[in-house]
Amino acid sequence: MSTIKNMAAGLGGAIALNLLHEALKHKKGTPRIDLVGEEAIQKTLKPIDAEIENEDNLYAATLGADLVSNAMYYSSIGIGGSKNLWTRAITIGLTAGVGAVTLPEPMGLDEEPVAGTTQKKAMTVGYYLFGALVTAALLKAMKVK
Repeated sequence: MSTIKNMAAGLGGAIALNLLHEALKHKKGTPRIDLVGEEAIQKTLKPIDAEIENEDNLYAATLGADLVSNAMYYSSIGIGGSKNLWTRAITIGLTAGVGAVTLPEPMGLDEEPVAGTTQKKAMTVGYYLFGALVTAALLKAMKVK
């Protein structure tokens, strides 16, 4: 399978995930994946005595990091060709979602924005599954062999 097609589809899935999150993040009871990402970036910068003070810059850095990391992760859905494409997409999407829910706490991050309620947990997993399914659909549309 073409690496370029995999990356393009992965980026499409990452964009879909972020559009869904951005559209819903201010609704009551929905996950705030962005807040976990912002906290992770600030925590990463702390050992070098740096921080991003401007909220707009922090938001942009978080969104950029999220798009790149999710695009790379979702691009792995295309590895292996069209056989079992949907199974890989579901597995990768669920794995990403479960990781987003379960990893903040052991990483020393606040888990409440994504795992504070059962609804937030389910929606977070659903968001990542959605991004993976969009990736698979894009790969299918590109007729990746």
